[in-house]
Amino acid sequence: MDKYSAVWLSHSSINTFKHCPRAYYLSSIYRDPRTGHKISLITPSMALGSAVHEVLESLSVLPTDKRFEVSLIERFQPVWEKVSDFLDSSTNVQYKKRGEDMLRRLTIHPGPLTNKAVKIKMDLPYYWISEEDNLILCGKLDWLEYLPDDSVHIIDFKTGIGEESVDSLQLPIYYLLAHNCQSREVKKASYWYIARNDTPTEKKLLNLDKSRKLVMKVGKEMKLARQLERFKCPEGDSGCKHCLPLENILRRNAVFVGQGDYKTDLYTNFDNDSAPKSQIL
Repeated sequence: MDKYSAVWLSHSSINTFKHCPRAYYLSSIYRDPRTGHKISLITPSMALGSAVHEVLESLSVLPTDKRFEVSLIERFQPVWEKVSDFLDSSTNVQYKKRGEDMLRRLTIHPGPLTNKAVKIKMDLPYYWISEEDNLILCGKLDWLEYLPDDSVHIIDFKTGIGEESVDSLQLPIYYLLAHNCQSREVKKASYWYIARNDTPTEKKLLNLDKSRKLVMKVGKEMKLARQLERFKCPEGDSGCKHCLPLENILRRNAVFVGQGDYKTDLYTNFDNDSAPKSQIL
């Protein structure tokens, strides 16, 4: 099978498609004809989540007794500077403080962060969820805690204030990836709302077969939409909160802030009166 012709599924792309197929098209398929690149939005909350996750990911490759030799706040500073250039001063201060507060909480209550971790030896873990349907499932897992019985515990760090919805496919997707991309049994999975909780919140895992069926159902819908080139917003031509911010990029009513991973052009939807006029593309 040719992985370059396959439809790649991830929690992010599936979630976007479920909310709005038009938003999925704009974020996963559309290429800006001027650059040939994909387009993506960056918000203060997304920048914060990216920075905190990068700090925590850097710990997982360190021996357990070395992880807190350098403070998490100190690790956070250069990462935050790298992702926060597009923020105005007051927003920068506000979100930087939120990040520092989360990392202080984890310093006081490190819990699983002091235990051994398993690293999947792939930059982007993926596997063929269906060769027959030409579908690949991919995604990065935040943390795989190694358990004494030689199993693993999936931990997903949440930096926002909202709860993950009960019908979210995130943990089923991570369960499938952890099962297929490393050899140890997955014993449990948790969300860790690090903005407010000192410990992870364990969630019941679906069995592998049911998890696969749920992902495959949406995956086949996504593949069909691509074949038919049918990506309609559920709210019609007026658009919805998921696709309208991306439409603003096409209307040249967004601020270009730089290039992200995989040559993706990053934009933010600032108020035009406060945005740098030279950067509105």
